[in-house]
Amino acid sequence: MIQSMTGFASTERLYDFGRLTWELRSVNHRYLEIGFRVPEEFRSLEPHIRRILGEHLSRGKVDASLRFTPSAASASSSLQLNRILLDRLLELHAEISTVSGADEKPDAQSLMRWSGVIEEQAPDPQPLHEAALELLTEAAVGLQSSRGREGEQMDTVIRDRLNSIESHVSQVRVWLPEIREGLREKLLARVADLKQPLEPGRLEQEVAFLAQKIDVDEELDRLDAHVHETRRVLERDDPVGRRLDFLMQEFNRESNTLSSKSVDNRTTQVAVELKVAIEQMREQVQNIE
Repeated sequence: MIQSMTGFASTERLYDFGRLTWELRSVNHRYLEIGFRVPEEFRSLEPHIRRILGEHLSRGKVDASLRFTPSAASASSSLQLNRILLDRLLELHAEISTVSGADEKPDAQSLMRWSGVIEEQAPDPQPLHEAALELLTEAAVGLQSSRGREGEQMDTVIRDRLNSIESHVSQVRVWLPEIREGLREKLLARVADLKQPLEPGRLEQEVAFLAQKIDVDEELDRLDAHVHETRRVLERDDPVGRRLDFLMQEFNRESNTLSSKSVDNRTTQVAVELKVAIEQMREQVQNIE
């Protein structure tokens, strides 16, 4: 089953220490390119983030965003009183009061505003990191599923265009004997207009030469082969975007040759229809992993 390179996934969970939210967005890209925005306390997870996303995706430009909102209980429990500094400030206040003769009690709010009296203790990072990576894995699976659903729709479009190409090729095969006979009759009419006798066998040589010049059996065979190969590739489970891109180039090559050899309005129109179908497939293939 083919996978699109476009997708979105979001996972969110509430823990005792706060809320974690991952958002993953991906678009088409030649290779796998990962960019992320995470809070500073999660920066050390960069290698693990790349590893997890690389295990689930092989191509595409992926933007990963993590939001962390600490819980009120977690935020308040992380505040600690620096008693050593507070005791020293109280000693200094007492000395100043003794020297100045002022009998003022220390102001609690002023003491709390003093730098370093209230310290924020960093929480244990291990539970945070483990939860973030576990949630990222869920998000990566969700993104993979999102890309798979879009891939199913693209698969339908490509198969529909393959059926159209196959139908056009079959129709041209039916027309070919009639086109060759019409070409022979045109040549005979031109010879008749010349009113001059031809060398023995010359007419047959000219007919054979023109028939060879407009022969498209080989191109039709290759178009059929490309249709069968594309269907086979669509059944594979591994990433097939580059292989399909190559096949689109081959489709274009054969349709261009068919157009250049056309001597009939019907085959010219078919060549145009083939180009339209191939371009529609190519637009889908550019977004396949």
